[in-house]
Amino acid sequence: MADLHPNLRDLHLDTLSPTYSAIRTQVPAAFPDEEELPQGKETWVLLEHLKEGRRYEVRVCWAAIQPTIFSLATYPIQELFDTPALISSLAAYAESRLQQRLAKQEESAKEEELNPKFAPTADPEHAGGAQNSSRLFLRIAAAAEYYTTTETLMRNVPPVDVDIILDEYILNLLPRSLMPTAAYLLLVALGSYYLSDVIWNWFRRTAAQSRDAQPRRGEDDNDFMNKKST
Repeated sequence: MADLHPNLRDLHLDTLSPTYSAIRTQVPAAFPDEEELPQGKETWVLLEHLKEGRRYEVRVCWAAIQPTIFSLATYPIQELFDTPALISSLAAYAESRLQQRLAKQEESAKEEELNPKFAPTADPEHAGGAQNSSRLFLRIAAAAEYYTTTETLMRNVPPVDVDIILDEYILNLLPRSLMPTAAYLLLVALGSYYLSDVIWNWFRRTAAQSRDAQPRRGEDDNDFMNKKST
């Protein structure tokens, strides 16, 4: 698998891994077309440094003001290369990414000429790591789901602002991102248990003190008869 690594990097895909588990980006969207875009426009992401036998979850989060239907699917490298339709989709997306990258480099070069800066640090997308870990390709299809009287928005669907998150499961049971929430709920439950015990004991002592402070009925009758006889 290691010999494929340079070729995969040449695709210029966004990369997710357990150590770099979230990216905020824009994904293209389109109205579904049964012939060309049955599920909308497709975006490809590379998932790497995955451990075999471990459970992972991929989530896409977006604002409700951009109504969109997302369809997610993962493919091993060999299956992707053996499927012409998937290869064509990946190649088209990689070409669009390359064009965007070249355009950004040109803009950066112009800005660098006007405002020289220090060399940027390494992009996490291209950071090194284990070469023999498992990799998967993630395909995200975004289909617009809205209707408006604005013709421009109907003809040209704007890109959707999203957070793409790779979540590793702890012991294959609980997502890592939910660990703080689980710890908080556990502390609240333990605190509630001990607090309820303290409150219950306080009520019992208060009730016992109230019973002890009240005179007994028999004693009150005897005191009344003694006073009357005298």
